Amino acid sequence: MKKILILTITLFSLSISAQGINWMSFEEAVKAQKVTPKKIFVDAYTVWCGPCKLLDKNTFSNPDLIAYMNEYYYAVKFNAEGNETVNFKGKKYTNPGFNPNSNGRNSAHELSGFFGIRAYPTLLFLDEKADFITPLPGYRTPTQLELYLKMFEKDDHKKLNSQEKFNEYTTNFKYEFKE
Repeated sequence: MKKILILTITLFSLSISAQGINWMSFEEAVKAQKVTPKKIFVDAYTVWCGPCKLLDKNTFSNPDLIAYMNEYYYAVKFNAEGNETVNFKGKKYTNPGFNPNSNGRNSAHELSGFFGIRAYPTLLFLDEKADFITPLPGYRTPTQLELYLKMFEKDDHKKLNSQEKFNEYTTNFKYEFKE
């Protein structure tokens, strides 16, 4: 019986891992929030960004992170220099300077400007009403990202009104994701 339980848990974990993060568009995430409120996590990336590719390879493939993200967040993949039209908070955002012939860097999307994105990757956190919480620029390992995923999901950030409280929070944080 114990072996069957272990096998079942292992197979379930592998199926979650194989499934990956349930990425969606901004519009889909906001629409889903109206049915089942969850926070939104946004991976603002570019096609030429090395650390962005490392996030996909090393961080967003972590089974613990995948399971947590899919349960507690709506995850959005957003090309911060792409040509996608995004309707967000009653406004239409585009990239009027987009050059379809560019193989590398492109102009920043208007939504990137709205969120103040200045570096890639930038991970954005939005609350259950799609209101902006904060950006988190740069590459993060699964355990580095775990701290922020859980802090924002549980609204612990609302109690951290000083550097000392944040330092105490991070010192006492119990990491559970495996690298």
